[in-house]
Amino acid sequence: MPLALYALTAGAFGIGVTEFVIMGLLLEVGAEFGVSVQAAGWLISGYALGVVVGAPLLTAMTGRWSRKRVLLGLMVIFTLGNAACALAPSYGLLMAARVLTAFAHGTFFGVGSVVATSLVAPNKRASAIAFMFTGLTVANILGVPSGTWLGQVFGWRATFWAVAGVGVVALIVIGLFVPRDEARPEAGDWRADLTAMARRPVLLGLLTTVLGYVGVFAVFTYIAPLLTQIVGFAEAAVSPILLVFGVGLVVGNLLGGKLADRNLVPTVLGSLIALAVVLGLMTFVLHSQVLAVIFVGLLGTSAFATVSPLQMWVLQKAQGVGQSLASSFNIAAFNLGNAFGAWLGGVVIAHGPGLGALTWVAALMPLCAFGVALVAIRLEPAYRHDTKGKFLYEPH
Repeated sequence: MPLALYALTAGAFGIGVTEFVIMGLLLEVGAEFGVSVQAAGWLISGYALGVVVGAPLLTAMTGRWSRKRVLLGLMVIFTLGNAACALAPSYGLLMAARVLTAFAHGTFFGVGSVVATSLVAPNKRASAIAFMFTGLTVANILGVPSGTWLGQVFGWRATFWAVAGVGVVALIVIGLFVPRDEARPEAGDWRADLTAMARRPVLLGLLTTVLGYVGVFAVFTYIAPLLTQIVGFAEAAVSPILLVFGVGLVVGNLLGGKLADRNLVPTVLGSLIALAVVLGLMTFVLHSQVLAVIFVGLLGTSAFATVSPLQMWVLQKAQGVGQSLASSFNIAAFNLGNAFGAWLGGVVIAHGPGLGALTWVAALMPLCAFGVALVAIRLEPAYRHDTKGKFLYEPH
């Protein structure tokens, strides 16, 4: 892989740590500012909504810039945002700093996906996207536990200073290794980009992403109570089990990229079915601690096996018009799925059949996503089969 991809991965790692490390520091943050753990948890929701708003907004605002300049600017925002988190004197200002940092998230992954595909041969584009997203998966395995430990030992502000340092490193390596590109005056017409976004295939692709990830986060948000209250693990066992989930993320991410390079549409459909099957079968294995751990790993694998195929699918549906915007919108769609998934899980637990039913309810969401994807394929005349039965895509 080109060195530029490693530079993008470094940025993805820092952003991944920023998004998820707060989960392990809610008690420390709540104690310092005198707010409840639930209120501290809103820092997670605020970040996700910041991604949803910031991704299309910043992408449209920087449409005329070269992509390298955009990436460098985003890492500056990311670094300053984390420094502001570390210095925040109040809960409100910490929330504002989190939202500011989130603005860089969606556009970085959106523009970064387009840059990644430009660095490799056409038959390696999905793998290039997956390679960049490896930074996000490694953040879950190494960065989040390390950041949590750092915050618990030296204070939560030390974690954000460390992540700001990661941002400086990412800024340097992106500046050194990502190749220069020309400004994009043709991309400055945001009206044309939004018109492209309003195309039915793009909208259906985004809806597929949202529904698929509603299922993932309906379970993952409440994985700790599932493991302790239903499976019967001690609280101390949750972190090691989440490492299994993280390993699954890496495996699924790379596997999804390789399969998507071979045949994109079957990979999108197959990964959604695999995710639904894993979520559905989890309902029947929660009585066994060994099987529960195995399925936590399979959940990570099946969840991230969908990421690069869905990202590539939406890029392809944009057909070269407003690709950076479409890519950023899809990152926002993942985070919208995050927010709705947490809400759905809460409803099921508090007002529905309860915690034990969470997995089978969540399994319905990727099945809905599969249905939307089938509709998109049937309504899109550009899809046809070759003589070997493979799906081919012919842009209009």
